[in-house]
Amino acid sequence: MNYIDTHTHIDGEEFCDDRDLVIQRAREAGAVKLLVPAINLESLRTISEVCESYPDYCYGMMGLHPEDVNGDYEQVLAQIKGEIDAELSRHENPTTLRRLIAIGEVGLDFYWSREFENEQLEAFERQVEWSVETGLPLMIHCRKAQNEMVRILRRYEKGLHGGVFHCFTGNEHEAQELLQFEGFALGIGGVLTFKKSNLPTTLPAVVPLSRIVLETDAPYMAPVPHRGERNESSFIPYIIERMAEAYGVEPEEVARTTTDNAERIFF
Repeated sequence: MNYIDTHTHIDGEEFCDDRDLVIQRAREAGAVKLLVPAINLESLRTISEVCESYPDYCYGMMGLHPEDVNGDYEQVLAQIKGEIDAELSRHENPTTLRRLIAIGEVGLDFYWSREFENEQLEAFERQVEWSVETGLPLMIHCRKAQNEMVRILRRYEKGLHGGVFHCFTGNEHEAQELLQFEGFALGIGGVLTFKKSNLPTTLPAVVPLSRIVLETDAPYMAPVPHRGERNESSFIPYIIERMAEAYGVEPEEVARTTTDNAERIFF
């Protein structure tokens, strides 16, 4: 049973001591690709190193995470865009392995504070423009900001190239609103397995499997029975099992469909 982890921070310091073993466990569990989003300038370097170490297995994204947006965001965005342009130029060489697959992790997060609300809104819109310009899909992070996010996306709707609404945990109305954006899928991870999660009933009610991709957000939000531990890509089969129960299908169908969805969006 093969699958793609569409969102793992395997480049993070949490994996510095045993990254090779974590990757090995992921392969043995059935993970055929790991997609690694950036969050800031420093992560561009670590992601590049990971993609070079695990070619044709780890694929990177470039962007500025909303929680990393502050007063100097314009300078940071300029540097990130320069890295994107340089990486896309590398792709023009047919002998160069493809490493950049999306603009991400970008979005809005007003969960803790709205101190940099305007800066987040401007940074997100700028990066949506990059997606339109480059043809790359978006990996979108959104907490307590769906209305603002949707308003921005609607301005560019005809030019969008799809993507993922990462870590979806909302209700049926919120899911339906997001699915109005063609080419986008909902990223579902360990929260699906939590005892009090609404997702096992929300998702089958309004979201077809053809609009779902799997993710860990490792090292965060490990699924049951590993909740509270460091998350890793080898835990995704627990998510697949729970999703299969919720949809009343075999786990193999969940794995196959979500893998096809990720391939369609990113590759």
